[in-house]
Amino acid sequence: MSENNSSSNPVEYDFARIEDKWQKYWDANKTFKTENVSTKPKYYALDMFPFPSGDGLHVGHPEGYTATDIMSRYKRMLGFNVLHPMGWDSFGLPAENYAMKTGTHPDVTTKKNIATFTRQLKALGFSYDWDREIATSNIDYYKWTQWIFVQLYNKGLAYEDEINVNWCPALKTVLANEEVVDGKSEVGGHPVIQKKMSQWMLRITEYAERLLVDIDDVDWPESIKEMQRNWIGKSEGATVKFKAVAENDKYQMSFTQPAHNNFVDVISQTSHPELYQNIDIATYHELEVFTTRPDTLFGATYMVISPEHPLVSALTRPEHKEIIAAYQKACLAKNDLERTELNKDKSGVFTGSYAINPANNNLIPIWIADYVLMTYGTGAIMAVPGHDERDHEFAVKYNLPIIQVLEGGNDDSGPHTGDGKHINSDFLDGLDKKAAITKMISWLEEKKLGTKKINYKLRDWIFSRQRYWGEPFPLLKYEDGTIRCLDADELPVALPELEKYEPSGSGESPLANATDWLWITDPKTGKKAKRETNTMPNWAGSCWYYLRFCDPKNEKEPWNSEIEKYWMPVDLYIGGAEHAVLHLLYARFWHKVLFDLGYVSTKEPFKKLVNQGLILASDGEKMSKSRGNVVNPDSVVKEFGGDSLRLYEMFMGPLEKVKPWNENGTKGVFNFLNRAYRFFADPSKIVGGAEQDETTKLLHKTIKKVTEDYDNLRFNTAISALMIFTNHCYKAGTVTKDTAKIFTLLLAPMAPHAGEEIWEILGGKKTLTYEAWPKYDAELAKDDTITVAVQVNGKLRATLEVEPTITQEEILALAKADENVAKNLVGTIVKEIYVPGKIVNFVVKA
Repeated sequence: MSENNSSSNPVEYDFARIEDKWQKYWDANKTFKTENVSTKPKYYALDMFPFPSGDGLHVGHPEGYTATDIMSRYKRMLGFNVLHPMGWDSFGLPAENYAMKTGTHPDVTTKKNIATFTRQLKALGFSYDWDREIATSNIDYYKWTQWIFVQLYNKGLAYEDEINVNWCPALKTVLANEEVVDGKSEVGGHPVIQKKMSQWMLRITEYAERLLVDIDDVDWPESIKEMQRNWIGKSEGATVKFKAVAENDKYQMSFTQPAHNNFVDVISQTSHPELYQNIDIATYHELEVFTTRPDTLFGATYMVISPEHPLVSALTRPEHKEIIAAYQKACLAKNDLERTELNKDKSGVFTGSYAINPANNNLIPIWIADYVLMTYGTGAIMAVPGHDERDHEFAVKYNLPIIQVLEGGNDDSGPHTGDGKHINSDFLDGLDKKAAITKMISWLEEKKLGTKKINYKLRDWIFSRQRYWGEPFPLLKYEDGTIRCLDADELPVALPELEKYEPSGSGESPLANATDWLWITDPKTGKKAKRETNTMPNWAGSCWYYLRFCDPKNEKEPWNSEIEKYWMPVDLYIGGAEHAVLHLLYARFWHKVLFDLGYVSTKEPFKKLVNQGLILASDGEKMSKSRGNVVNPDSVVKEFGGDSLRLYEMFMGPLEKVKPWNENGTKGVFNFLNRAYRFFADPSKIVGGAEQDETTKLLHKTIKKVTEDYDNLRFNTAISALMIFTNHCYKAGTVTKDTAKIFTLLLAPMAPHAGEEIWEILGGKKTLTYEAWPKYDAELAKDDTITVAVQVNGKLRATLEVEPTITQEEILALAKADENVAKNLVGTIVKEIYVPGKIVNFVVKA
């Protein structure tokens, strides 16, 4: 039957009835329930679980969920025991902010939002084991988040410290460095300032090297790996000790040139280093710097210290104190990013004091500048303006000396940032970079002026928040200032119910208002104690949820060790690239701690990571309520069905690519699904006997293509293959039941409702979920011919359709016989190259 006559087909694709029917069937029969103990091989497919916002899903959310669901359904058919769970990242700022906007308690709004998300996900037919559902704000979950904190505390990885933090006045809470984007809060885009506060910290820096090294062992996008490497920021170099002299110190100086009457005369000549040798300082302060280029020490002409450096006061001369105090205050209004990467116009203030360059005894001025951070290195740098753009810009602005110590540059052409032989560097002259660094480090260590060192940009994790909606800390503070971390048998510490849960803005958590909860008599010591009022960040719950999914109903322990060994690591983890540093780095850190303590069996939690591409609105912009361009999946499901939405999101393009939404595309995919259903669900199209040879051959090619595409997450081309096969079947008019069943199994992971319905119509007695995946005959799946390109001196001259088994001798003969190739083989053929199945290239010399 031709496609033109198919409009008379009486089989109706009633997607609303079909999808409702099979969703009820799956729920009633717990079709996707996962057994923990199995002799089958395991496959753990995980989505980065959502925080249940009040807006519900938009069509961008299901993209990753659909991909993991396809793989889960596919792997079940291949005989794997599949763990495919869903839960909710329900603690933290997003849920609390929504609650405050609506004037409803966060517990109420969170539960309401979870119900909405669950309904929307079920409408799309995702094969989650809903018996494993978790929410980070449920007490039976956060009990174990608190338990993990206890392990961190007992291992010495949790501590309290008074530090400068990122304070967001609008959100009224502290933010981790990773939660600040371009000087604003990641949530809401509010300005962030620096504020000194007492905070709970986690020593993620203790794991910096392992976080760096082990990332090479996982199958992740290279861009994500590189982002983590850059955030950890490993630098190899050396520390260098400078003697810093202040206004109140006594100086005893001798010079190789005529003496000067006072200190001012000395410092006015710092551009002439030959005047100042053998300076002997009786008293001094020691300033230590970390540098990756100790070989350029002879080119250091000034120093810069952070505004927060502990020696600022000691090194500030009286006439500079007022301006420096004002400068320090201004720096508090900037976050680390604004002071470094975003700092286009360098500013600084001179302290009035000087240091001695240990390489040549030159006096060099000490400045304060906000682009130097106390949290990186030592909070002090040696500036080499001849060979560093930032230092050069600063030196030019403030008229500071510039000395070239590497060949290849000059004072007028800006900094020479490339490498070259060393000059003006005494015992380093003539050496290259590697040799000079080695020699300088040896010299520093011999003179006890420095040492070889590895430094990391990574800072300890600021782990406390001044909010209500989060995990309470399992800590008690006594009146004498001591602290006790609770034991496992004292957990959970329940979050108290509060009517007024809005943060005060003073830096005190709303939990300070829960008087009855706040003060207790410690049952283990009998002492009066106060609970910690800060709560954990929302990242705490999402750091380990993949482990709880393995054993979510366990009341005695966070997970059973044998069950964990069976399921871990996660085989496929899909989520947004925006979590490259925050969630992924934190989860890896916690996992490594748990590995060291013997609670998990793998060094890394996530074996393969895939970042789905953003789905943009039809106007090419990111979907957002403020732009009014959000597409609600409910409306798409109502008009075209959940299977059509799934298929369209996979057909838009490669999973990892950014793609714009197109309503016409949804209609096109719906039309394909409609046509496929009307053919394969129509008894008149299904016949007995043997299949037609042409159909059999295309079927086996389709099985091979779809199988390979599923294995490589190329769902868009798998759909194309199924479209091609459907078109062929319409032209053929009929197919056998076996052929129809195979097609249905190939389609079902992507369009599960339609797949189940067709399967039942074809005589299936139960769900197709655990039917065996079709196998192809390699001979039948072979292409009849292959296309080989023929080049002469790299230029395409012909393409040949040949048998796949053709020999090199045969293909070369055919290529030379081609008319267009032959006329370009003028001269001597000096080389004949054949890449089997792909290309022939003749290298011809005239």
